[in-house]
Amino acid sequence: MTNLSRAAISSRVVSIADLRSLARRRLPKAVFDYLDGGAEGEVTLRENCRVFEDVTFRPRQAVTVPGCELRTRFLGLDLSFPSLLAPVGYSRLMHPGGEVAAARAAGLAGTAYILSTVSGHSLEDVKASSSGPVFYQLYLLGGRVAAEGAIERARAVGFSALVVTIDTPVAGMRERDSRNGVKELLSGSLLAKARFLPEIVTHPGWLAGFLFDGGVPKLPNVVIPGRGPMPLVDVSAALATSAVCWEDLRWIRDRWHGPIVVKGVLTGDDARRAVDEGAAAVVVSNHGGRQLDCVAASLKALPEVVAAVNGRAEVLMDGGIRRGADIVKAICLGARAVLCGRAYAYGLAVSGEAGVTRALEILRADVERTLRLLGCASIAALDRSYVSAPPNW
Repeated sequence: MTNLSRAAISSRVVSIADLRSLARRRLPKAVFDYLDGGAEGEVTLRENCRVFEDVTFRPRQAVTVPGCELRTRFLGLDLSFPSLLAPVGYSRLMHPGGEVAAARAAGLAGTAYILSTVSGHSLEDVKASSSGPVFYQLYLLGGRVAAEGAIERARAVGFSALVVTIDTPVAGMRERDSRNGVKELLSGSLLAKARFLPEIVTHPGWLAGFLFDGGVPKLPNVVIPGRGPMPLVDVSAALATSAVCWEDLRWIRDRWHGPIVVKGVLTGDDARRAVDEGAAAVVVSNHGGRQLDCVAASLKALPEVVAAVNGRAEVLMDGGIRRGADIVKAICLGARAVLCGRAYAYGLAVSGEAGVTRALEILRADVERTLRLLGCASIAALDRSYVSAPPNW
């Protein structure tokens, strides 16, 4: 399956689920499962999406809403739509355009893009591609010296904020990746790669793009002194020695003078600690169900974090966003905006920038329609009175 044109995507794709189905057809199984899968039994992965069913709407009927205001502000930035694009590692494996294509689509849609440390494109190229704000998501891969170099580069080219992920002391046990032999696919010998040949050759569109792009990329934003960019395959091992601790936040704050966002918060205690350490915002996130399995779904953890922060910082939520109604529910429960990851990455895998654009069009139209059906004229007017949630939330 080759890239679909924008016109073809618009006519064939009406939901994020449609993009997922097309991505599954276009990508080899190992690559699709890396994008789609979660940790261990994938309990949290499933619950992130299912939990939205526990929240129901309470619409205001007989209310005419001729137009809806979807704009919001986050960290002083005006966004046309209350969803930012989350950091998705290895994006260049899904499509050669990777992070550059996603950032460009986000900018044209009037929202922000968050670049993963595990990126196949450079900080400079990604920032140059976007007309909107771009944030940098930081791991301490390669140690503090490598991280400091990335921080300096992000500042030099005008990144708007630093997003520090705190839920990755080691990589989660992603069983699909282990069964599929992702490590061997990325780094093994030609003999080790031979078993992937039947699957890869049946996906000629992906294979042509992958080969033309030069194969497995290194990580241009993780530059280790004396060794150069870190190979992609080294990431899992490097995480075990590069966990972010609260003391690291102080070190980071001394080197980054803009806003810091702490991502991976699931409890009120951690939310308060993040704010005490200088975070301007926190992201309620379980890493898309890819780290510790059987933790709370992000939406369920959101009210506790909002209450703990108590207005001292802005709160975002990440995990399970597949429809605009999901975005509206999260905002009703206290989020300023959400991050979407898989929702746009499926589109990226299908057709690069055009696929990301279509994902954002779907979510935006969903949000506007949901607001009108709720009888609510703006994102800013949403509050808990528009939803019913379980009493223990």
